[in-house]
Amino acid sequence: MANLNRGLIVSCQAVKGEPLYGLDIMHHFARAAVLGGAKGIRANYVSDINSIKKEVDVPVIGIIKAVYDDSDVYITPTLKEVKELLTTSCEVIALDATSRKRPRGEKLEDLVEYIRKNSPETEIMADCSTFEEAKAADEMGFDYVGSTMRGYTEYTKGIAIPDYEFLKKMKKELKAKVIAEGGIWEASQLERVLECEPYAVVIGSAITRPMDITKHFSKVFENHSKGEE
Repeated sequence: MANLNRGLIVSCQAVKGEPLYGLDIMHHFARAAVLGGAKGIRANYVSDINSIKKEVDVPVIGIIKAVYDDSDVYITPTLKEVKELLTTSCEVIALDATSRKRPRGEKLEDLVEYIRKNSPETEIMADCSTFEEAKAADEMGFDYVGSTMRGYTEYTKGIAIPDYEFLKKMKKELKAKVIAEGGIWEASQLERVLECEPYAVVIGSAITRPMDITKHFSKVFENHSKGEE
């Protein structure tokens, strides 16, 4: 049986440089999300994961965002972050599964092997940006494959997200459960995503990042003003 429930997963995160970082309030966002119908939470950092697990009784996808000088990979990039996540009770660990070089020359398959060996009950999610990456993750045995990095790698920048055709192809050709994530801001977009029949859908910025939500609507004002000039 899958650790994640089918349905909406809400990403509750605040990273360094954002207004809500360090305020210890992500568990309140998670509680609000669950009261609103979320079936799971995606969370960043051990402290936030632990506080969220105390607050809500739904599965959590755990990640740790860490920046290294020798790599562009930042979502659970090395064994160090994996070991830290295994100290929590998150049900799923998400790893950047792009083809980019990892910090310190570490290998994705080694991280997967470590989790399988040391915490077999923990499932693993692959954050991908291309079908080739998703296929490789599927063959590696990931439980979930997500569209998380679509449009966020150098070689996928400019691709419109959500990428519905990408989701359909993953759903059709992969054995792993497909998780749609990235670029969902409107209910109409979510409707189209659900037509692609993913196992679950992650929405973050549109729900839990007030600054980004405000920017989203501010752009409408800006565009409207330009149209009047």
